[in-house]
Amino acid sequence: MGIFSFLFGNKNEKIKDFQNRGAIILDVRSKAEYDSGAIPGSKHIPLPSIQSKVADIKKWNKPVITCCASGMRSGSAAAILRQNGVETINGGGWLNLAKKLDL
Repeated sequence: MGIFSFLFGNKNEKIKDFQNRGAIILDVRSKAEYDSGAIPGSKHIPLPSIQSKVADIKKWNKPVITCCASGMRSGSAAAILRQNGVETINGGGWLNLAKKLDL
């Protein structure tokens, strides 16, 4: 077991756990990026709008897996959601996340 897995747990396992519990995939890229390709069934809220949409996201009453192009914006979105009491994990780049979810 690597030191990061020991400290932070296995991210793939956490993503699978979230998926098994009906997690919502939240893509935080721009509209143009999202329209050019996205995970089927994902929801789209661009990162600049996340703070104003927290109440709506909480109403989903599901864990949330954030994604973007590389993992940077989705990391920021996940942090905002966590600070507001939403169970979330940063799924990273949407293409890699789709592979992890077997989509």
